[in-house]
Amino acid sequence: MKKTALIIGAGPAGLTAALEFLQKDDIHPIVVEQENFVGGISRTAEHNGNRMDIGGHRFFSKNDWVMNWWKNIDSDMMLRPRLSRILYLRKFFDYPVSLNANTVKGLGLWRMAKIGCSYLKSSLCQIQPEKTLQDFMLNRFGKELYLTFFKDYTEKVWGMPCEQISAEWGAQRIKGLSIAKAIKHALFKNSKETSLIDEFLYPKLGPGALWQKAADKVLEMGGEILFDSKVVKVDCRGTKFCARTNNEKIIEPDYVLSSMPVKDLVNAMEDVPQNIKEIADGLMYRDFITVGVLLDKLEVGDIKDNWIYVQESDVKVGRLQIFNNWSEYLVKDPSKIWIGMEYFANEGDDLWEMSERVFKTLAISELEKIGIAKKESVLDSVVLKVPKAYPAYFGSYDKFDELRAWLDGIDNLFLIGRNGMHKYNNMDHSMLSALEAVKAIHSGSKDKSMIWNVNSEDDYHESKS
Repeated sequence: MKKTALIIGAGPAGLTAALEFLQKDDIHPIVVEQENFVGGISRTAEHNGNRMDIGGHRFFSKNDWVMNWWKNIDSDMMLRPRLSRILYLRKFFDYPVSLNANTVKGLGLWRMAKIGCSYLKSSLCQIQPEKTLQDFMLNRFGKELYLTFFKDYTEKVWGMPCEQISAEWGAQRIKGLSIAKAIKHALFKNSKETSLIDEFLYPKLGPGALWQKAADKVLEMGGEILFDSKVVKVDCRGTKFCARTNNEKIIEPDYVLSSMPVKDLVNAMEDVPQNIKEIADGLMYRDFITVGVLLDKLEVGDIKDNWIYVQESDVKVGRLQIFNNWSEYLVKDPSKIWIGMEYFANEGDDLWEMSERVFKTLAISELEKIGIAKKESVLDSVVLKVPKAYPAYFGSYDKFDELRAWLDGIDNLFLIGRNGMHKYNNMDHSMLSALEAVKAIHSGSKDKSMIWNVNSEDDYHESKS
């Protein structure tokens, strides 16, 4: 009799796992999704004919398997130019930071001299061990550059001082970036030694369209996807699991692959040791709010940015997406400008609880304040909230290895994806964690280290190999 795998979550990790099982046709996947859409945070939302990529998703990976997987699902993806900049002092600077004439002109010789001296000092006096994210950044950039281009935005994202965030976040997200890499990029920008990607693949209708195609393929190949179904109970005792959903459906799978938040998974489980429950309850997340704003025009002209990082301390907005520059097909009327204003919050705080009307007013006023667009140019707007978008590297995270070891000790349970592993993975890393879990199941291995080794290499996550 064919075995069954319960896959919790229809995001990149969950759908990848389902399709990998179906390729060999030996394990029947049942995907359980608490929402009525696929893609997780990689969804594409729609408002009045305009589409929003929640968070922005570049389809680029150093892993050939991932690149080929995407192309097989959506053979009609576009090749898009990559451009992100930092808005600081109401001026634009390259992101990642480049040591070029524009940077020198924008910052001025005195500030550049301070940055240089600060970097030399940090090179000679490295902080060891690196305990906090502030330590991590000071060692790579020096105090002045850290304060200029990194501190404000990072603290907007996490709502916490960098000296209270684990250095592991830096290892996950910015890895090999340093002043030395910036100099190399400036010197060899047009050669094969370019360190940062200059273009990426992108689905015409956003990432959600690709993941919908993946979901359609799961169904065509005989898999199941259950929407509006949240796993509320998981009994892992014995050789076969028993899971119950919010709509009282009982599933008894041979394997469980979970991409649901670890905190929620542990709270759904039976007979959890008290110390494990306390660690799970102490895990923290950062929540995400996007305000879509449709404009007649921008005050900064015809810019080509995908993202603009707002390193300005007098506004709450953290980043802007220009959806037109991701794909013109995201915008109903290409003559209009469709942007996403990204905010970071905690469920229950003032920003999260703010009414849609007040939030729109705040966002539009900040857009004008930073000189991007005027209020009278606004044609339409919408607010969209995503809970638990970012697993946080504070709270009880310093004890996460203890929680991981306990969960990994349950032979037929596999943690995958960003929230499933409480690891700040990109989309390709989430997919690779699912692939490694499926490999482990097919091989009968109890060693889950290969799943956790995904996204642990010491390279910038958007670098060319």
